[in-house]
Amino acid sequence: MVGVGGQGIILASKILAYAAREAGYDIKVSEIHGMAQRGGSVVTQVRLGERVYSPLVTEGEVDIILAFEQLEALRWLTYVRSGGTVIVNNQVIYPVPVLAGMARYPENIVEHLARRARTVVVDALERALECGHARAANVVLLGSLARRMPIQLSCWLKAVEACVPARYLEVNRAAFQRGYNL
Repeated sequence: MVGVGGQGIILASKILAYAAREAGYDIKVSEIHGMAQRGGSVVTQVRLGERVYSPLVTEGEVDIILAFEQLEALRWLTYVRSGGTVIVNNQVIYPVPVLAGMARYPENIVEHLARRARTVVVDALERALECGHARAANVVLLGSLARRMPIQLSCWLKAVEACVPARYLEVNRAAFQRGYNL
């Protein structure tokens, strides 16, 4: 999972880890926060299987990249394996060098992604707003990921309930279902 600080990547990885454990998988998680509080990159590497020995993934071996922002998807694209999938939010968040006029945001990112991997573009922000809150975009993306994972829906729903604070649970259940049904 890749994105920028404040997009809910850590929560999404906790939900995935909980659902995978609930389904009986061994799981390892690694988080890289960088300058997350200043809009910098956040990366969570999640590995699951019958037996997992390391939380770190290597270039060219990732089955699915879940990207909360387009440029972050492009930055991590070399990690996806041949025939792998990139699920990418269509949201663009300009990094500080772009905002300061010191760099340009790349054009046609989705086309670059599609040349290397199966690419699924999700309008997570719009779907989250339909469910009642923009901050649920991470759970919309997670629902889209869940549809492509070997984890039963009941495990995912239990994970959402266990990881999301009660006051946000209704919105996040709806957001997960919206993403799952895309």
